[in-house]
Amino acid sequence: MGAPPSKARGLWIQLQKLLTSWLVGQQDWDQRLDEMYMLQQQKIRESPLLRAAKDNDLCVLKKLLLDRNCDFRQRGAVGETALHVAALYDNLEAAMVLMEAAPELVKEPAICEPFVGQTALHIAVMNRNVNLVKALLAQGASVSARAIGSAFRLTPHNLIYFGEHPLSFAACMGSEEIVRLLIEHGADIRAQDSLGNTVLHILVLQPNKTFACQMYNLLLSYDRRGDHLQSLDLMLNHQGLTPFKLAGVEGNTVMFQHLMQKRKYIQWTCGPLTSTLYDLTEIDSWGEDVSFLELVVSSKKREARQILEQTPVKQLVNFKWRKYGRPYFCILGALYVLYMICFTMCCIHRPLKARSGNRTDSRDITVFQQKLLQEAYVTQQDKIRLVGELMTVIGSAIILFLEIPDIFRVGFSRYFGQTVLGGPFHVITITYSFLVLVTMVMRLTNTSGEVVPMSFALVLGWCSVMYFARGFQMLGPFTIMIQKMIFGDLLRFCWLMAVVIVGFASAFYIIFQTEDPSALGEFYDYPMALFSTFELFLTIIDGPANYDVDLPFMYSIVYFAFAIIATLLMINLLVAMMGDTHWRVAHEQDELWRAQVVATTVMLERKMPRTLWPRSGICGYKYGLGDRWFLRVETNQDQNTLRARRYVEAFKGSDKEEGQGHPPEKRPSVTESGLLARASLALPTPSLSRTTSRSSGSHRGWEIIRRNTLGHVNLGLDLGEGDGDDRVYQL
Repeated sequence: MGAPPSKARGLWIQLQKLLTSWLVGQQDWDQRLDEMYMLQQQKIRESPLLRAAKDNDLCVLKKLLLDRNCDFRQRGAVGETALHVAALYDNLEAAMVLMEAAPELVKEPAICEPFVGQTALHIAVMNRNVNLVKALLAQGASVSARAIGSAFRLTPHNLIYFGEHPLSFAACMGSEEIVRLLIEHGADIRAQDSLGNTVLHILVLQPNKTFACQMYNLLLSYDRRGDHLQSLDLMLNHQGLTPFKLAGVEGNTVMFQHLMQKRKYIQWTCGPLTSTLYDLTEIDSWGEDVSFLELVVSSKKREARQILEQTPVKQLVNFKWRKYGRPYFCILGALYVLYMICFTMCCIHRPLKARSGNRTDSRDITVFQQKLLQEAYVTQQDKIRLVGELMTVIGSAIILFLEIPDIFRVGFSRYFGQTVLGGPFHVITITYSFLVLVTMVMRLTNTSGEVVPMSFALVLGWCSVMYFARGFQMLGPFTIMIQKMIFGDLLRFCWLMAVVIVGFASAFYIIFQTEDPSALGEFYDYPMALFSTFELFLTIIDGPANYDVDLPFMYSIVYFAFAIIATLLMINLLVAMMGDTHWRVAHEQDELWRAQVVATTVMLERKMPRTLWPRSGICGYKYGLGDRWFLRVETNQDQNTLRARRYVEAFKGSDKEEGQGHPPEKRPSVTESGLLARASLALPTPSLSRTTSRSSGSHRGWEIIRRNTLGHVNLGLDLGEGDGDDRVYQL
């Protein structure tokens, strides 16, 4: 035989390469990165120019300047120039020599992955080398250069995400001086990267939230100096998110609170009472295509749920739920139950007639069959049932009409995958509606077997009633627990169960394959053997064999092994898996309940007519506050709470200074720490040395009590917003 054609052989080789690259995947990329970095160091050692730039060896660099054969534009293993190397190792003197010898290097980017587009200015900014940044800018370095390599993208594999422009690098590094330098040299504050993120978006994503808030304020102050139709903090990225909404999606509570401080207006403070107006721009979901509340609830990050506990989101959601959400949701649940009762009655009284054919098998027990269409609607009872069937079909069409647009708006994976949004129930509801329509088509076309879609529709329809349990705080989180158990624990367990059942059912079947079928009970054929083994697995029945006759010896051995594996191991494994899920859901019960309330409120608000669900809050236009809506929150802040905390902290602080042998005290929460910090500023106390005795340390605590008792200082007025009762008002 001749050799295969070269074209076919080439296709086969390409297919092998694709398959190999797919199998190796990320591991191959990591290995290539390691090899690339090793090759980079090797090439630096081998190149006199690159080695001199790394070692800051000015003598060698000056000798290379006199060498006409030296190429100052040569690159290393990752596409870097000698100026990149000098900037990487903070060698200012070497960088100055290189810029003098080859001024064009300041604009040269790296040309190889993963650092494509990175310039020496990017590196100097990341190293916070102010002098080098000034030198590069003086030589004409581009402030608009974009680092677009894979090392700078927002992926789980990268440890940092600073955007693409030098300005965003400087802001993320928290270098205020470099930020000002770049802006003075023409850096565009409103520049966006490949994801559409501005520097404010990128700051929201940084782990160092304190620096991020400071840089946020600084950049906004520069943006306000320009003449722009839209503020920088209102610019959208490619996901349609402003920095404020991105903070909610990411669960960045520090940045969220920082931005809310700019949106609140204290009307008055009288004793423990404080009246505050909160700007609801971007918070209220009324009339918005991209709802802030919906984004927070559907976020994959658990930290995002903490946003729902912040003021004024918590108060806004509570107000909407109590006034509109809960009443409408209860009415909707009652209507759905009545609808399901109607559908159930139509199924129970479906048109049947006596079977006319003869039985051909002794196991056939069918006595009724489905009526034809022309026979199904004759009597008065049939006409009443027809009304119910029409209501059922119309209801299914309405359900599909309401559900399908949300699938395209929210996205398939998020709409069906998020348990808080009721994803599994959406799957059940849509499937139920399709089954009802299939039943209608089978009825109209006189197709037999309508009992199949009808029976499934009954089960799914009544299971959907559990969706309305989210209207009750006691039951809502447990519906999520059921969903997690069914679509998580149970699905994983079913794979293991299927393997065990198929194996043992096959063994049981071949053991009884030579025996009399009439004496085998449940093992007379293979499908029945599978079903009987499933029942045996769940301990619904005993060993399905006829013990009045001699059973094969292998049956006892196989049945013994099955009892050990199925009953003792597998069932207890399922119980343990579900117990772990129950424990996790129980610890998140309050968070899940609030998230369910928000998701339900947003869903109802989007679907209800505006006349039945007016906008919440106060319109600022009537009171000279512009075309904005506000929510007034009145808080009752207990002054004694702060005093008690300061007493405890004073005595606890003295104990910590006395010795290291005592167990550490529990650290206060973030809110408590903020309260204590503010309170400590209000009371000028003398500094204590580390050698202070126990009596002098305790004296500090008694001094605080004495001053508060005599009224020398007024403490407890600057409490956080979560320390008192909140009341929400609207006009």
